Amino acid sequence: VSPVTVVKSEGPKLVPFFKATCVYFVLWLPTSSPSWFSALIKCLPIFCLWVFLLAHGIGFLGAHSSARKILAGLIFSALGDAFLIWQEQGYFCHGLLMFAITHILYSSAFGMKPLNLRAGIVISVISGLSYTLLYPFLSGPFTYLVAVYIALIGFMGWRAIAGVQLANDLWTWTKLSACLGAVLFMVSDLTIAVNKFCFPVPYSRTIIMATYYAAQMLIALSAVECQDADVSRKRA
Repeated sequence: VSPVTVVKSEGPKLVPFFKATCVYFVLWLPTSSPSWFSALIKCLPIFCLWVFLLAHGIGFLGAHSSARKILAGLIFSALGDAFLIWQEQGYFCHGLLMFAITHILYSSAFGMKPLNLRAGIVISVISGLSYTLLYPFLSGPFTYLVAVYIALIGFMGWRAIAGVQLANDLWTWTKLSACLGAVLFMVSDLTIAVNKFCFPVPYSRTIIMATYYAAQMLIALSAVECQDADVSRKRA
């Protein structure tokens, strides 16, 4: 499916997401005063991605388990976003758990084929280096929780990256979308971890949220490959 076809078919469905993302960055509500309103504004782009997938039809979601899993992952992501609004009030671990479930669902959606062990080794090394960076600053249960979380997001990243086989021309725009989304998700979460546990990261909130929203949009886009393939076959 050509990029032009993708823009024409999927672009209009993503307009609410882009508008909601703009609202978040324009309002830029202070994190020091969490409220249900700020939680709503933060979660609104993710809600729009729910609508984006639902707009493809209940029949589409019923026929494709990967799309259902990504939708479920987006639901848990919204819960995680809400918990992190109140992370200073002791809900950081709750948010961590919600996103851990999200990564499990995304990994399952991406599947285990092709295996691509080389990509798995690269991601394992990056994950190990990330934990080595964080470890001296961790204490108590975070020593173990962060290790488990890094393993889960690393596994998700591996399964997304493994689907892109550029050398053999065995790839689609949606697999590339999943790959880029997973990488951006890892960048976002690593920035959160470094900023929270190690040292303040300049413009951390901008980096975290920009990469996070882009990651979720790209992963949501990766769920619509089956429908686009069907449309392409019908036009042919």
